[in-house]
Amino acid sequence: MLRDRKPAPVLITDAAESPEKELRRREIRYVIMMSIRALCLIAGAILVSTRPPLLGLWLGLCVAGMVLLPWLAVILANDRRPRRRGERVGPVQTPIQVALPAPRDQRTIDGD
Repeated sequence: MLRDRKPAPVLITDAAESPEKELRRREIRYVIMMSIRALCLIAGAILVSTRPPLLGLWLGLCVAGMVLLPWLAVILANDRRPRRRGERVGPVQTPIQVALPAPRDQRTIDGD
């Protein structure tokens, strides 16, 4: 009665995202974060020229954005989803066997 058993279906939600799609998603996230950093620089320049109330607070936020966003952008751009158990990291490497050259002289030297 083993023929009656059907194999378990593969759920599409369990499928891994294609590497190209994942890379594209990370690139877009990086560009967005670096664009926000550029906006912080522009906003800081505008704030200095207009001198609004609480200038120090606003400039502090802009500087924090300009300093922290590149670091976070690189961390998140290099972030990948964790590998599943049993997933291969790379090609399996077989041990290399080195063939030694055959000895030239087949004589045996005795101590006698």
